[in-house]
Amino acid sequence: MSLDIWRQRFHARFDLQPDQADASEIDETFRCGAEFRGTTLWVLILAILIASIGLNVNSTAVIIGAMLISPLMGPIMALGYGAGINDSALMRSSMFNLGLATLLSLLASTAYFLITPLSQAHSELLARTTPSIWDVLIAFFGGLAGAIGATRRIKSNLIPGVAIATALMPPLCTAGYGLAVGNWQYFGGALYLFAINCVFIAIATLVMVRMMQLPSIRLLEDRSRIKRRTVIGVVVVMTLGPSVYLATNLVQKEWFDRNSARFVTEVIRANPNVLVLSQAADYPSRQIQVTLAGERVSDAAMDAMQLRLADYALGNAKLVLAQSGQVMPDINAVKADILRDFVQSNQTEIGVREARIATLQKELADLRKAAQMQLPLHDMYREIAVQFPAALHIAVTSGYRAADLPVSAEFPGGARPLLLVQLQLAEPLNAAEKQRLRLGLAVRAGLKSVDDVQLEVRAAAATSSKAKSIKPSKKDQS
Repeated sequence: MSLDIWRQRFHARFDLQPDQADASEIDETFRCGAEFRGTTLWVLILAILIASIGLNVNSTAVIIGAMLISPLMGPIMALGYGAGINDSALMRSSMFNLGLATLLSLLASTAYFLITPLSQAHSELLARTTPSIWDVLIAFFGGLAGAIGATRRIKSNLIPGVAIATALMPPLCTAGYGLAVGNWQYFGGALYLFAINCVFIAIATLVMVRMMQLPSIRLLEDRSRIKRRTVIGVVVVMTLGPSVYLATNLVQKEWFDRNSARFVTEVIRANPNVLVLSQAADYPSRQIQVTLAGERVSDAAMDAMQLRLADYALGNAKLVLAQSGQVMPDINAVKADILRDFVQSNQTEIGVREARIATLQKELADLRKAAQMQLPLHDMYREIAVQFPAALHIAVTSGYRAADLPVSAEFPGGARPLLLVQLQLAEPLNAAEKQRLRLGLAVRAGLKSVDDVQLEVRAAAATSSKAKSIKPSKKDQS
């Protein structure tokens, strides 16, 4: 396959022309986004207030929501588009609207932070105070993606995504916080981050407009073209310079912190007679502060450690040791004490659990005994019903004799089962018949004594109607 065919396939794969909107549609899209009036202004103010609340309570979700509804991307991209098609009027309009939006955003966020009772600077807010070269790259690549999305026939979620990635709203809210609390470092850092986003989103839009060869409003003379390019270059350099410096400091700080931690681990902690209580690397002052306990480090040993800093790329750093002067505890003795306390604690807990288990086992045995002492109430009922078919009322229940007898294995807690029988007959029973009935029921129920059968026989009145008999149920055991 020839090189030309490969080149054609590559171009077709990455070509932006097939789904690109008409030039008039693209022009209308950018111009509509540049205007700030009416609805757009109210949405901007509300978005600023939402973002300020999100920063105030350190809620990432709320901040993202505010960035999604923010209309700040419009004038920034319109500025880059105007520069790309040589439309000075659109550039001036975009800059005016962007300045107005910035001023209103600062006023709204400052007003909120002046009245809110929450004044602590959380991580989401602090993250917007120290921009670096990485924020420049995010803004530039985000601007490229936003310009591509704005020039498509079918609009996608690229613009909201770019608004989230470049984070235009939080820096303005952070700048308002800096004004409210009088912290000019926060104000300057956040406003610089916002400037980075504005400049490089606009530059990225300008680059994409030129790459897509969108029609220009007019052709510039060589002098005007050189002047405009010079102004753009100066703005880019002025915006980029501090971010490079801050990024360099950030990288150097990361290296300093990492090398300091490695030095403390490999040099100081390697001594078994000392214990590192705390360590801190202070990059601005180039100091490594370590607090020690245990055997005191001699001056000669400290000088040797200072010389070893060069082996960890920390030659210009200073080691500051703070020693408590306490004797290093016997690690083995400490371990033995901890183990002894652990065993004693476990033994106490095991004893409590074993006593509880014994109690539960006894209660379970008592319940099983009680279950074994349940009387055959249904059999008793049927037998009485057979003997007295004309009975007006029969009630058979069970119970236990009061716990006033000696405790035995047979009857736990001194309790003995009782059979309780109530009869209502047309004719009363004499004493001999009652005794005979009690004896028969005691034998039938397997009771030890006829005294365990309590029988109540009542004679019905002559005018009484026949009552219904009551059959025993499982709930009759008590």
